[in-house]
Amino acid sequence: MKPADTLYDRIAAASEAAAQRLDAVGAEVAVVLGSGLAAVTDQMQDAVGAAYATLPGFPGTTVAGHPGRLVAGIMAGRKTVALCGRVHGYEGYPPAEVAFGVRVVAALGVRTLIVTNASGALDPGLRPGEIVAVSDHLNLTGSSPLTGPNDERLGPRFVDMTDAYAPGLRAVAARAAADGGRALREAVYAGMAGPSYETPAEVRMLRALGAGLVGMSTVYEVIAARHAGLDVLGLSLVANHAAGVSPRPLSHEEVTRAAAAGAGPLGDLVAAVIRALPAEPRAR
Repeated sequence: MKPADTLYDRIAAASEAAAQRLDAVGAEVAVVLGSGLAAVTDQMQDAVGAAYATLPGFPGTTVAGHPGRLVAGIMAGRKTVALCGRVHGYEGYPPAEVAFGVRVVAALGVRTLIVTNASGALDPGLRPGEIVAVSDHLNLTGSSPLTGPNDERLGPRFVDMTDAYAPGLRAVAARAAADGGRALREAVYAGMAGPSYETPAEVRMLRALGAGLVGMSTVYEVIAARHAGLDVLGLSLVANHAAGVSPRPLSHEEVTRAAAAGAGPLGDLVAAVIRALPAEPRAR
């Protein structure tokens, strides 16, 4: 990469490579798969993948449970692209790099983004293993992928976040979950910088602010997705109860185990949502 390359140039190069190597042009939906959730791609047919490291400009993953592959295939009858694993700010990446993959799939023509994560439950009524729809988020990282000069080719300078998580897509997901015999509750997701888990005092603060879930991802990706005009559905797999809610110490191993156990039901729900999207998936 030449030092003079802009973010837009890097996104264009990566999307061109993905289009050629994965036949990803024309994909309708993209899915971001969080910690331990890459097995959701088992739902894909005719899947073709490429490691992030082999695509120009793509930041590489360094965290267990994030394999770092872009996969394209057919899911529930629709052309779909999956970002298997994500990068995080706590790995040392600036917010624009964390959101890079989302901007690449937007450049491929995707208009609907399903973003998943494994989270901690702030609300003791939420159960480990439960899938929860994200209704809104609190960006408490202190930064944004839109900080700095704005390139109008990527999106407008100021972005409305009133319905960051499209109500229409949440309704589609709720119906799909009900058809599968389960309720889909909603909660606000608090995005924290990490990588340390929250203290019990911080958990009490987040609950007072109205959050029901907490994690170290998602918010940058959703901001960038809305900047690009994508409609977003957020699905969070509850991996554990947060500090002070759980009597046990927290660990990443617990998160990845819970995510691996929940990847099958989450994949079923993602496929059901994709199947239920209208012909022009703009279900805001």
